Amino acid sequence: MPTSSSRPRRSFLTSTAMGFSSLAAAAMMAQDGILRADQPRGWEPPNGTPHFTPKAKSVVWLFMNGGVSQAESFDPKPMLTKYAGKTIAETPFSEVQNPEKLKLARVTVINDANGQQRNRLYPLQVGFRRYGQSGIELSDWVPHVSGCIDDIAVIRSMWTTDDNHGAQTQFHSGRHMLDGEFPTLGAWVHYGLGSLNDNLPQFISMGNREYWNAKDGHYLGPEHDAVPIRVDPSNPLDYGVRPSGVSEVEQQIGFNLVGRLNRIRSQQYPNDPALAARLKAYELAFRMQMSVPEALKFDQETQSIHEMYGIDQPETRDFGMQMLAVRRFIERGVRFIQVQHGAGGAGAWDAHGGLKANHEKNFRAVDKPIAGLLKDLKQRGLLDSTIVLFASEFGRTPGTQGADGRDHHIYGFSVWMAGGGIRGGQVHGATDEIGFHAIENRHYVTDIHATILHQLGLDSRRLEIPDRKRLDIDHGAPIMEIV
Repeated sequence: MPTSSSRPRRSFLTSTAMGFSSLAAAAMMAQDGILRADQPRGWEPPNGTPHFTPKAKSVVWLFMNGGVSQAESFDPKPMLTKYAGKTIAETPFSEVQNPEKLKLARVTVINDANGQQRNRLYPLQVGFRRYGQSGIELSDWVPHVSGCIDDIAVIRSMWTTDDNHGAQTQFHSGRHMLDGEFPTLGAWVHYGLGSLNDNLPQFISMGNREYWNAKDGHYLGPEHDAVPIRVDPSNPLDYGVRPSGVSEVEQQIGFNLVGRLNRIRSQQYPNDPALAARLKAYELAFRMQMSVPEALKFDQETQSIHEMYGIDQPETRDFGMQMLAVRRFIERGVRFIQVQHGAGGAGAWDAHGGLKANHEKNFRAVDKPIAGLLKDLKQRGLLDSTIVLFASEFGRTPGTQGADGRDHHIYGFSVWMAGGGIRGGQVHGATDEIGFHAIENRHYVTDIHATILHQLGLDSRRLEIPDRKRLDIDHGAPIMEIV
C-alpha cells in the first residue's frame, strides 16, 4: 500500500516503528526481566510479584525543589517570633550555639560593634493554627492541604547530609551525589513490581529535572528510568504522537513489517533476550501511542473537577493540570508518578532572601492542586491504594540569612505522607523549640523509601543485586508508627 506522503518508504518505516518503540522497549525489558551485561550469571531478576501482601499499589512522589521552610509550613515554631532578633545565646536555646553546631546548621553569623559573633533568630513569616479533628498546627500558607490533614501523617524529624542542592539526588536515591550514581526509589519500584496496565508506562515523571537528578535506573539499567510526560495531549512525550501525514493503517503496516523482520532475526538468534524484548516493544509502543494522549484529555472532566484542581485560576493552572493528569494516570494503572515542582537552577523554593514572597507564591501554586488530588483520589476510592508523598531536599534555618531569608538546613525538616495504608491525622517525630535539630524519632531519607516499599509489599534486600551490595542505611527502616 502506498504511503500518503512522498517520503521514502524506509523513512516512513523508521519514523512509525523504530523511534517510539525504543521508548517502549525499556518498559518491556523491565517487565520481562532482561539481564544487563554486567549482571552475574545465574542471578534471577524479580518476577514482578510482591514479597508480601501489599497495602498500596501506586505512588505519587511530589517533590518541591529548592528547600521548603519547615517553620513556615508543617512545623510552626512560635519561639522564632518570640525571640526574633535575639542572639541564640540570649534565648533559652543557647545549647545549640556551640561552634560545631553553628557550622553544620548554617545559622548566619553577624558581628556586633565589638566584633563579637551574634546569631539572630528570624521570625515566622506567616501565621498558623490548628486544623482538622486531629488539631495539627499548620501554616496559613497551606489552607487547602490543611483541610485534608486528617488523611495526612506529618513527619517532622527528617535529616540528611548534603547541605547543597545535590540533596535532591540524595532524597531520591538515598546516597550523597559525590558517592556516585545510585538508583532512585522510583527505579527500585519499577524494577521490583509488575505492570498494572500494559498500555501505559509504569514509571513516569512530570516537571523539569536538573542534571544532578535527571536519571533513575543507573546500575539497574536505563530501562528503569522514568518516562517523561508533558501535560499536552497533542504532544505528551517524544515519539508519542503518530507522525504527520501517516494514517493509523499505514502506521500499523510499519509496525507489522518491522516486527516480521525482527521475528526472522529472532529465529537466527533465539537466545537474545534484548531482541525478544524489542519484539514485544512494537506492540506496546502502538498501544501507548493511543493510551497516553487519551489519559490527558481533560475535556472529559466536569467543570467542578477543573475547579477542584485550580485549573480555572492562572496561579494554579499549570500545577493543577499536572495533578489532574496524576489522578487520571493513577486510575489507569500507572505504578509510580514523580512530579518535580520549581526546578531550574537550585530550585524555585530556595529562599535565601525574600522568603515570604517566595513561599507565598509557591504555596499558592501547589496547595489547592495537591488538596484537589487528595480529595479526588479519596472520593474515587483510590487513596486507600495510592501513597502520596510531599517532600523537599531539606528545610531552612531558624536564623536569618541576609535581611529576609533562610539558608539551607539539613538537621531537622518535614515531609508528609497520605493514603496507601498510611494512618492520617498524626504527627510523627519532632524538632526542638526553634526547629534546629530533629530530636525525637529522627529519620534519614531512606526511612521514607523503606516505608513506601513496605506498603507496596517489597523487601529492598530481596531486590538487591549481588555485585551491588548496599549499605544498611541505604535500605532504611519502615516508619511503622504511621502505618
